[in-house]
Amino acid sequence: MVGLHGGEWFGRAAGEAIRHATVVLGDARHLEQLPDVVGGRPEVMPTSPGEALDRAGAFLDAGQQVCIVVSGDPGFFGLARLAAARFGDRLRVYPAPSSVSLAFARAGTNWDDAVVVSAHGRDAGISRAAEAVLRNAKVAVMTSPADPPQQLGRALLESGCGPRTVLVTSHLGQHEEKVWEGDVAGLANGCFDGLSVVVCVAPEARSGPGGPGIGWGLPETSFDHRAGMITKSEVRAVALGKLCLPAAGVLWDVGAGSGSVSAECCSLAPGLRVYAVERNPDDAARARRNLEATAATVVEGAAPAALGGLPDPDRAFVGGGGTAVLDEVLRRTKPGGTVVASYATLERAAYAGDRLGNLVQVSVGRGVRAGDGGPLRLQAENPVFVCWGNP
Repeated sequence: MVGLHGGEWFGRAAGEAIRHATVVLGDARHLEQLPDVVGGRPEVMPTSPGEALDRAGAFLDAGQQVCIVVSGDPGFFGLARLAAARFGDRLRVYPAPSSVSLAFARAGTNWDDAVVVSAHGRDAGISRAAEAVLRNAKVAVMTSPADPPQQLGRALLESGCGPRTVLVTSHLGQHEEKVWEGDVAGLANGCFDGLSVVVCVAPEARSGPGGPGIGWGLPETSFDHRAGMITKSEVRAVALGKLCLPAAGVLWDVGAGSGSVSAECCSLAPGLRVYAVERNPDDAARARRNLEATAATVVEGAAPAALGGLPDPDRAFVGGGGTAVLDEVLRRTKPGGTVVASYATLERAAYAGDRLGNLVQVSVGRGVRAGDGGPLRLQAENPVFVCWGNP
C-alpha cells in the first residue's frame, strides 16, 4: 500500500512497489497521476473500504502482486488498519505526508502536542470534534462533505467556544490548494470544501523570552469592587495555583463577586470558557465591567439554580454560597476536574475540606507604614480557608 501526495510517492521502496505490481488499485484520480510508472493493470477500486479490500484479496488469491494507492498516510485514519487485519504480514505500507502534518506545516507550528479527530463517517462526528476543540489547546479536525468546516464553526459558537486561531486547509500540495485563516465566527459564517483539515489553536497563556512573564494575584486596585468585597490578591494567588488551569475547557467562578478570579483565569488561560456566576445585581454589573475585555460570560442568578444551563466544568472556583452550592458543583464537575473553594467561616470550610480532601488557612499580614512615613508594621487581613480537590 502506497500513499501519494500530489501524485508523488516517497522513497525508493514505494516506487518499486508501484512498478513491480501486476495490478494497481486506486481511485481514478490517483491512477491518472501514475501513467508512466504503473507496471501492471490499473484498476479503479470500489469506494467502500470493505469492497476495495475484497477486490485486492481476489487478485492476491489469483496470484497477482497488488499495490493499493491512496492519499497521504494510510496508517493515519486510513485504509491500513483494515488492510492489516485482513492481510496480516503480507501487507507493506509506504506512507506519504498526512493531510494533518501538512496542515500544521501551513500553520507554521508543531503538532506533537495536538489532538486529532475525524468527522468522516462517524456517529456524532461534529459534536465529538467540537468537544475536542473546547477541551484542548491545539486540535486538528478532518472534516467531510456531510460535516463541513462551517458546521464545526457553528457547533463551536453554540457551545460558547473561547478564542481560537483557525486554519482551514484543503487540496494541500495541489494546484487548487486553499488555506484560510480566521477565527471561530469566520469559520461558522464561511463556505469551505468539505474535505478539509481544520486546525484550531487556543491563544498562548505564557509569554515567550523577553515577554512580560507569568503573573497572578493582581492587587485589588486592578478591579472595580464594592468596599473591599473582593477575593484578596494573596488568597486569589493560592486559589489559582490550586486550580492548575488547563489551556482549554470550561471554568465556573461561582459567587464571582467582582469577577477578579474570572479575570485572572482569562488572562492565564485565554482558551478557557469562563462563566462568572453572581446573584447580586450590582456585583454582577461590576463583574461585567471587569470582564469586558475578556471572553468570559457573566451569569446573573443565585446558585445552584443558576448553574442549570451551563456546560459542565473542568475547573470550578466556589467563592460563595452554602453547602448545597458546593454539592452541585461537585456533582457537575467532569471526571478528572478540580474544584477550589474559599470560605471565611470554619463550619463551611470543614464541610468543604471533608468533601474535597484538602484544606489550608491563608493568613496574610501586609506591611504598612506606621504613622506618617514611619517604619513598616504588619496589618493582618481576615484569615480565609481554601479547600481543593478532585471530585
